[in-house]
Amino acid sequence: MRKVGTVSRGIRTPIIRQGDDLAKIVTESVLEASKEEGFNLLDKDVVAITESVVARAQGNYCSIDDIATDVKNKLGGETVGVIFPILSRNRFAICLKGIAKGAKKVVLMLSYPSDEVGNELVSLDKLDDAGVNPYSDVLTLEKYRTLFGENRHPFTGIDYVQYYGDLVKECGAECEIIFANQAKTILQYTDKIITCDIHTRVRTKRILKAAGAKIVCGLDDLMTSSINGSGFNAKYGLLGSNKAKEDQIKLFPRECHDLVIDIQKKLKVATGKNIEVMVYGDGAFKDPQGKIWELADPVVSPAFTDGLIGTPNELKLKYLADNDFKDLQGEELKKAIQNSIKTKGQNLKGNMASEGTTPRQLTDLIGSLCDLTSGSGDKGTPVVLVQGYFDNYTNE
Repeated sequence: MRKVGTVSRGIRTPIIRQGDDLAKIVTESVLEASKEEGFNLLDKDVVAITESVVARAQGNYCSIDDIATDVKNKLGGETVGVIFPILSRNRFAICLKGIAKGAKKVVLMLSYPSDEVGNELVSLDKLDDAGVNPYSDVLTLEKYRTLFGENRHPFTGIDYVQYYGDLVKECGAECEIIFANQAKTILQYTDKIITCDIHTRVRTKRILKAAGAKIVCGLDDLMTSSINGSGFNAKYGLLGSNKAKEDQIKLFPRECHDLVIDIQKKLKVATGKNIEVMVYGDGAFKDPQGKIWELADPVVSPAFTDGLIGTPNELKLKYLADNDFKDLQGEELKKAIQNSIKTKGQNLKGNMASEGTTPRQLTDLIGSLCDLTSGSGDKGTPVVLVQGYFDNYTNE
């Protein structure tokens, strides 16, 4: 029996630049790695490309001035409520610069005790000690400072309250900061709002519109079309963007389904194998120490081939060993479990033997694996090859 299951390999590529033939580079890099390292490419292997290099090859960039123009056009250029942003220099601070340049005043409403992805402004213990109810209480900046003082991010050392306030002022806008978790609180200050939450944005927009907001935009409603020749993302707007330069943002890649199909075809011609291909961004996992949920992109994977549609359909081996076959040992146990796998149905929902097998989307699971493999620093592996992911205990 084979002794190795799933393998994830980071694949080094040349540095990707705007206009590069990414399909050609990815295909050649995977084939060269296969030859150099002495492994074969197989059916149902997965080649994954980080969204960052896809957007870079597309040239999908915009400037803070482009954002400012869009904000003025869509919200009028006066007082704008900016609610529920995540606390991030890379993800949101540069978006805030553009928003501030497009308004005379920004009312910045921060969720607390933490943002949507878990970056903490104050601990729950401190809230309890102060007798503050985050579900109902609205805090001014002065009240927040009086109760909780300065709270620096444990990883970056940044006081984001001060940092965001200073950014707005440096861009020429007045800034007022409040802390609240009820979206409609912002309507006490302005009826023109940019809601900056990611995964809860649809509900937030609905609540604000029902409460009488005049204009409601999400980050996904800004930069949805080109401004003065800039990049854009028709589906996600500014969601999934990253800082490129001090005055420039790399947007989430535009439509890239054709890219994954092209790479799949090229690999088929070169190897004869049916290899799946996907583009991935943030993985969907939570850091246990910092309590930060990694998924700051709108989706884990914006494009993938058809073989990656669906969820796992797996049995829990330890459940079978401890229950159905608790009296078996050795080869007899092995064969009994293998037979259960071979004869399992196509839908195990409700079957106790599948309990705890993480029934999430395949692209979310594989994308998370790829994100952890490639990292976000200097590994130089924007392509990841995953082999054996669809194998099970019966594969020889």
